[in-house]
Amino acid sequence: MALLKLENITKRFGGLIALDGVSLEIEQGELIAIVGPNGAGKTTLFNVISGVYPPDEGKVIFDEREITRLPAYRRAPLGIGRTFQIPRPFGSASVQENVAVGAMFGTLAGTVSVDDSLDIADRYIELVGLKAHKNKGAGTLTPVEKKMMEIARALAMKPRLLLMDEAMAGMHPRDIGQMVRFLKGIKEEENIAVVSMVEHIMRAVVGFAERVVVMHQGAKLIDAPTKQALNDSRVVEVYLGRPSGEKDAED
Repeated sequence: MALLKLENITKRFGGLIALDGVSLEIEQGELIAIVGPNGAGKTTLFNVISGVYPPDEGKVIFDEREITRLPAYRRAPLGIGRTFQIPRPFGSASVQENVAVGAMFGTLAGTVSVDDSLDIADRYIELVGLKAHKNKGAGTLTPVEKKMMEIARALAMKPRLLLMDEAMAGMHPRDIGQMVRFLKGIKEEENIAVVSMVEHIMRAVVGFAERVVVMHQGAKLIDAPTKQALNDSRVVEVYLGRPSGEKDAED
């Protein structure tokens, strides 16, 4: 059975259809990229999966349990973790304390002490390369360091599904390569399904994803293995605004 299953998800905001009958299945341990131009419905899809708001139509099923109307705070203990495009640290708390929050409110909620949570935090802080910063205030970190801290916090939740919202946006190409290797290692070590939202960093998509879901105007345009998806003429047209057989005038 699929770890996550979306059945005909539709979400409207007034007269705008943000998601239009989207169905999707995600297996345990998959690496998936969600791509598409601005306004394609990617963030809305993440918000529906994570419980920020419910769909107007359709079902969300996680680990064979329907969670369509379940609020976000009740989804985290089930194993759904998320990072945000703009990191949201507790600025006055230390990096270690920020990450420990994930351990306390994730799948181990109610079973771990504060000390246990801090120990779990230490492991993931070291894993993302922030060991030297663990006692610093989270608000003092650089933007890239804040992103890595947020990833550590999400991993400390011990999720089965990790949703990453533009985690590689604004990164130096060298850092993108490191992030891709890191995510592949996490997948192998902890068997987490990682779904990363990526806009236009094709290098990251090719290096990271086993499968690509392309969104366009609120609908799922294609869902296929990475190479097949990125070579599809419909995807080329959505991204470049022309049929794949055409070339630029200067070519």
